[in-house]
Amino acid sequence: MLRRQAREWEKSGGMSTAPGEKKRRNPVRVIAVTSGKGGVGKTNIAANLAYLLAMRGKRVLLLDADAGLANIDVILGITPQYNLCHVLRGEKALSEVVVRGPGGIMIVPAASGVREMAELSRGHKLTLLEELDQFDEDVDIMIIDTAAGINGNVMYFNMAAHDIIVVLSPDPTSLTDAYALIKVLNRDYNIRDFMIMANLVRSSGEAASVFNRLAAAVERFLNLTVKYVGYVSYDKLVAEAVRQQSLFTEIFPSARASRLLAIMAETLCGDHGPREDQSGMLKFFGSAVITGND
Repeated sequence: MLRRQAREWEKSGGMSTAPGEKKRRNPVRVIAVTSGKGGVGKTNIAANLAYLLAMRGKRVLLLDADAGLANIDVILGITPQYNLCHVLRGEKALSEVVVRGPGGIMIVPAASGVREMAELSRGHKLTLLEELDQFDEDVDIMIIDTAAGINGNVMYFNMAAHDIIVVLSPDPTSLTDAYALIKVLNRDYNIRDFMIMANLVRSSGEAASVFNRLAAAVERFLNLTVKYVGYVSYDKLVAEAVRQQSLFTEIFPSARASRLLAIMAETLCGDHGPREDQSGMLKFFGSAVITGND
């Protein structure tokens, strides 16, 4: 049943609408921000990147896809009444759980400490697909903050994206785990395009070194070429913003980390959006929904 419904979504180009339902004016670019291991600052990058894109006139939806261990609400100091868990259980519509964040970004918060969300079922994925289709806000860019690692949820949300940004740190385990993530996505799901950014580095030279080590391994063993999209240096003001449960790009816009991430945001704004045959959120979640548990 789910396979047939997913195929029907795909055949419609991901833009089918029920009578009276609002059609999206523009295709939605889906960007997954992911990592092979935790502790590399991935969630902080995703949230601040969403804010910077919103400041550049983009209508941004930020999805906390670490479905069982919420982080974005903690970083932003918000206490949402409802979250993604309520949507996937069919208790609330997506529009009912979305909260507004800095710069007007739309945030879909995740649950925390809910075991059933650690591995989404096919039913959960189809529910998310339907809710995204019915979401009546215009969105230009959807940023997905995935969990770290290579579990089923991480694979699913990366499969659903037009662009995948893999966040690295100088920690050697970050490199090996990022390589493992790229390997699985390429080998098992035939994904070949990856953007790489370095975080928590001391200099541009260290960022280049971190990237080059990963790029060399990926090219040698996987025959892939990855794209470098920027770096963010270690900055004490980032840690201070986290303590204040605020975005560092909002409260410390002149900080070095903020300026470096702003360059990356500009790069993404100038980069390609959805390809002609990739028409928005729905098609991608439609094609990915057939994987996962019953």
